[in-house]
Amino acid sequence: MAINYRETAEQILAAIGGEENISSATHCVTRLRLVLKDENEVDTSGLEAIEAVKGTFTASGQFQIILGNGVVDKVYKELMALTGREEQSKDEVKAEAAKKGSPLQRAIKVLADVFIPILPAIVTAGLLMGINNILTGNDIFYTGASIIDVHPQWADFADIIHVIANTAFTFLPALIGWSAVKRFGGNPLLGIVMGLILVHPALLNAWDYGAAREAGEIPTWNLFGLEINKLGYQGQVLPVFVASIILAKLELFLRKRIPDAFHLLTVAPLALLITSFITFIAVGPLTFAIGNWIADGFIWLFATLPWIAGFLYGIIYGPLVITGMHHTFLAVDLQLVGSGNGTFLWPILALSNIAQGSAAFAMYFVVKNANLKGLAGTSGLSAWLGITEPALFGVNLRFRFPFYAAIVSAGIAGMFITMQNVIANSIGVGGVPGFVSIRPTDWVPFFIGMAIVIVLPFLITLLYGRLRHPKSLQEDN
Repeated sequence: MAINYRETAEQILAAIGGEENISSATHCVTRLRLVLKDENEVDTSGLEAIEAVKGTFTASGQFQIILGNGVVDKVYKELMALTGREEQSKDEVKAEAAKKGSPLQRAIKVLADVFIPILPAIVTAGLLMGINNILTGNDIFYTGASIIDVHPQWADFADIIHVIANTAFTFLPALIGWSAVKRFGGNPLLGIVMGLILVHPALLNAWDYGAAREAGEIPTWNLFGLEINKLGYQGQVLPVFVASIILAKLELFLRKRIPDAFHLLTVAPLALLITSFITFIAVGPLTFAIGNWIADGFIWLFATLPWIAGFLYGIIYGPLVITGMHHTFLAVDLQLVGSGNGTFLWPILALSNIAQGSAAFAMYFVVKNANLKGLAGTSGLSAWLGITEPALFGVNLRFRFPFYAAIVSAGIAGMFITMQNVIANSIGVGGVPGFVSIRPTDWVPFFIGMAIVIVLPFLITLLYGRLRHPKSLQEDN
């Protein structure tokens, strides 16, 4: 049955409390994203009874209504026509939503705003790195040898892929610099330059810092009697993140105080020069140490208490997604990958996403409502491909027991793969395709972990749903 977009918009408007309850509105690929004056005015049951609505949830100060690709943009246009509003960008709505958050929520939002825009580059690099792992990893197809060992004609092909894949990680500070400076209102091109300054080949490579320190061979600048380490920050997150904030704030400060005619000749040079000096003298060494302390702390915890650490991270990752706090761990993953040793956190993330998808798939066989069946099936597939929000908010949290089944299963799988020391060489797609980012030598335990989060949450959800809620789930809820 074809959807009447005008009628759908009218029904949504009535269910959310009318035009007067909307502060701002935009949409993404699948969801209406509304900032409401009072979410208590929303008739959630009436809203979710609308044929086109696949689920609702609140995140980052926005009330979000899942409509699906190809539907949401048409309903949004009708909603704007009904209310007489002008269409708004996601950035405008995010700014409105940010005013409603607590200090912690605003801090988490800043991290999300900086790191989410660079995720496509990081995930793409991770997938390509996975192809390189398959070509160069021993014992995948041949005992004691890799594909390029047995078929050397593929060696240069693998090397080209490695160069392409490794670029995003080699120049990670440039990506973070672009995104962070843009987020704080500065010129993003200056952010790129700031990031590139911190990985300039004339500086000591951060990956060689440990050996150089032990040998007492760290190069320095002598600045009027002040010795400054000529240290690069390859693979580091915090130095460029803090430097970019300083750069953006300083640029805005200078633009307000220097006449427009002199902006080109003075603002960028002064901002970059001052920020670079501050970074090399103070910000860089301090944040370099803090970043390494954070990474070392996680490494110690997972090495000392692997079964507890893996279980807890698997258990809490789903709830972290609900609050948005999972974005804070992206920086830790990037720091661990940048260290050259890989990340033990990201494999658990991938299994957690699969678990949410499996629980949603089980609900397809539990519920009788046609709309919920469709949502359970499509959102389960989406979660298996790394996008969990539709399954998490549209299905699992709605009935609660699928969510609990998913996080417990993710905890068990996380405990298992942590005890097996499963490592990802890079960050990739956080779902079933994520195995290509795992070290080839760790594929077997990772696949066992994957089997756990495919089978266990599905069975728990299916059995519990049919045995404990056989009647309540028959209805159109």
